[in-house]
Amino acid sequence: MPYQAKFKGRLLPFLLLAPTLAILLVFLYYPVIQTFRLSLYRTAFLGMRRQFVGLDNFVSLLQSPDYWHTVRVTLVITVAVVIGGLAISLAIAMLANQNIRGASVYRILLIWPYALSPAVAGVIFLFLFAPGFGAINYLLSQVIGRELNWLGNPRLAVVLIIMASIWKNLGYNVVFYLAGLQNLNTEILEAAEIDGAGPWRRFWSVTFALLSPITFFLLITNITYSFFDLFGMIDIVTKGGPMNATNVMIYNLYRDAFEYYKSGYAAAQSVILFLLVVGLTLLQFRTSGRYVHYGG
Repeated sequence: MPYQAKFKGRLLPFLLLAPTLAILLVFLYYPVIQTFRLSLYRTAFLGMRRQFVGLDNFVSLLQSPDYWHTVRVTLVITVAVVIGGLAISLAIAMLANQNIRGASVYRILLIWPYALSPAVAGVIFLFLFAPGFGAINYLLSQVIGRELNWLGNPRLAVVLIIMASIWKNLGYNVVFYLAGLQNLNTEILEAAEIDGAGPWRRFWSVTFALLSPITFFLLITNITYSFFDLFGMIDIVTKGGPMNATNVMIYNLYRDAFEYYKSGYAAAQSVILFLLVVGLTLLQFRTSGRYVHYGG
């Protein structure tokens, strides 16, 4: 029979959990409740005056073409970062899993970008792609004869943010995929090879299928990363521009709250962002979760 811990008295478990529950209550649950509450008000400067408006903030957002543009930009960047990041990470993890000399050094070098903060990663890409003195622009000028305006062209700015975001989160994804590859059941791969399955068939039907729990986990974490953790990158590199091309939902929320001091309006955006992420996560569990196979 499995061992079960027994406490002396019913209050002891709650006393042991009290510090954790107190921290969650003060720094998580209370702010969440206040955000939902604030979304129902129209506020003056720094929230000194409030007027209850019910769902007017949400109605205004849903009727705003600019806000729908922000939602579309967020979804486009999220899809590109998630799909591109996972595909590149899996390819790199399979290369890093090869039995070659110095493999441990290569693996460490692949992981280290994740240790950087989004702001630092943003500064790195800003210096690499900045017009006039950026190293990438210099190389492009040598190859194609001219520099590209990465920060002034809306489409190129979106591409830049996507590339920087994928690079920033690459190490995180590679760690999980590499761990999964090193723990695969090699007997299944050998059996598939004996049965005549080619390299691509073995990868798709065996390797990728066995990695489905890790892929599903990374899918959820990368969606969360794309919705929330791009703030620092965008604030450093493009500040939502040019022409709001990279103005994602989390950055638009920040500007309304701390630049335009529309706290109630920003709180409503926060609620919408929260519900959108929860909805996408539940959708993933209902759809992609069906194709996740646990165990050998």
